[in-house]
This record gives sequence, structure tokens and C-alpha cells, in this order.
Amino acid sequence: METVSSRLIDDLGRHLNYLRISITDRCNLNCVYCMPQERLEKLKHHDILTYEEIFRLVSISVNLGVDKIRLTGGEPMVRSGFCDFLSSLTSISGLKDISLTTNGILLKNKIQKIKSAGIRRINISLDTLNREKFKTITGYDGFEQVWEGIELAQEIGFHPIKINMVVMKGINDDEVADMAGLSLRFPFHIRFIEYMPIGLTNHTVPFSYISNADVKKSLERVGKLIQVPRARMDGPTVRYTFEGAPGEIGFISPLTNHFCQTCNRLRLTANGKLRPCLLSDKEADIKGPLRDGASDRELARIFLKTAQEKPHSHQVSCEKTTWSYSGEMSAIGG
Repeated sequence: METVSSRLIDDLGRHLNYLRISITDRCNLNCVYCMPQERLEKLKHHDILTYEEIFRLVSISVNLGVDKIRLTGGEPMVRSGFCDFLSSLTSISGLKDISLTTNGILLKNKIQKIKSAGIRRINISLDTLNREKFKTITGYDGFEQVWEGIELAQEIGFHPIKINMVVMKGINDDEVADMAGLSLRFPFHIRFIEYMPIGLTNHTVPFSYISNADVKKSLERVGKLIQVPRARMDGPTVRYTFEGAPGEIGFISPLTNHFCQTCNRLRLTANGKLRPCLLSDKEADIKGPLRDGASDRELARIFLKTAQEKPHSHQVSCEKTTWSYSGEMSAIGG
């Protein structure tokens, strides 16, 4: 590969060393806050980046200073060849952290292969501990499958196991104490995420917004939260622990506590667009130049230009009642 000396540093001095990659827009669930009621037309096979193309782009990004990647979807495990692709990524020198986010439905069947690929960290989206409520939120009766996958991941040595809960008022906000309580029993990192209104201009959701300040207040009956010092790979999470707990509690608050000034992320969508911010319509086509024969240096320039177009901050807040950001979370990757 051609040598490129530049680094992904924007005009605010943010070092963009974290690339989140959506490898598919397809999912085996239909979560109420992610999928619109009107089914979207799925990307055609030829519209999605091939694994070889993603590998090349990751290699270029690493040469520009990226050392952390996360694979998302849709649901990444539904794509054929996913575990083999994980193995190939671990061969890229310079990557310090490779992880994935999954809904956990296929986790039990694939966790051994994921471990064999060299992955040790995993995030599982789980918004309820109630089987019937799980079916209501996701459209599928799969809670037991997910929980068995989490148990097996712990048994074979995955750490940390992060469980992400999107808190929805009137849907699952009555479970935040139970979810946080898992950190008292297991070495899990429980993360509460404020609902983000991505791509919901054409339909409404059957719940209302709740802030992490309210979530945190509701945890006072579980125990005193002790703040954990930030680590290099923490990203936007504000971390706490209950005294004596083997696990942790984390809060990601994109609406009430903007973390834009420290954001270190770029996103690569399944159809080959680079996005400098999740909550922005700005994106750059990198698939077209790649398939038209662009050199590594030319593709690196697209990364660098996208970094310079990263917004100083986003404009979404809990006070705003309408948003106009295009795309669906299922296609962009959360």
C-alpha cells in the first residue's frame, strides 16, 4: 500500500481513531426504535461493500491513525462469512481494538468462532429482561436465545461484556433498576443509552423520551454510584460502579450531554458511504471511487476530507420535537 503520512485529525484537533463499520443493513429483529413501521427496501447485494473492499478501507484507515474498529449492522452476524472476515481483520497490524455490536440472537451459535477469530469484547443490545416485553420491542420471541448467548460468552472468557439498553418511557423504564442490578451479580458493563431520533421522519414511535439524568436518579434505590476514572477507549460513556460490584454502570447521553468535543468516530455504511457524524446528513461516497480503480492514496484523501467535514457539534436535543436527519439506524449502524 502507498505510504500516507497524514492523520485523521479535524480542525478542532480531534483525532479520529475509531471507525464504526456497518457490514449489512439486514437484521433478524424489528425493534420499535430502529426499524420504521413501513418496511424499507433492502440494499441489493452489489450495493453492499464486499469483505475485500472493507478490508482494504480498514487497512487504509489504520495507515491514517485508526486503531479501533467496531462492526455493526443491521445485525452483523446475519451476513454470510462474518466470522471468517473477523479473522482476516485481526491480521491488520496497528489495530488495537476490534469489537462488535449484536442483538445476540445468533450469539450462542457463533460465539466460539468469534473467540477463535481473536475477539474478546462484545456489546449486546438488550432492552428488557422480560420475555414478553422483549417480543413486543423486537417483534420476535428470542429473549432466551440472547441470554443463553450472554451466559456462554461469559463462560468462555469474554470481557468486558457490555449490555446496551435504550431506555423508553412507558416501555422499559420500569426495568432500569433490574438491569443495573445485573452489575451486582455479574462482571457485566450495563450501559443506558438515551433514545436517538434517527431517520424517524416517516413514522412515530410508541413511547416518549427519558433522559439519563432521570435514569440515574431511579438507580438511587439500588445503591450509591461511584464514578470510575475515564480510560482511553471509553468514548462517550460516563462510567460508575456500585460499591463492591463486579460490574459497571455506564451512561451514554447524546441528547442531554453532548460529547461532540471529544468524539473520535467516523462511520462507514454498508453501501460505502463515509459519515463524519451519526447525527448529520453529511456523507462521502467512497465505494464509487474504490470500484472505479482509485489508488490507496486517493481513497485516503476521501477519509481525510471527510474528517475535515466533521461537524463541531450536532443540533439534536431533548427540547426539539422534530428532526430531519435522513437514513435509518438499521442502515447507518448505531
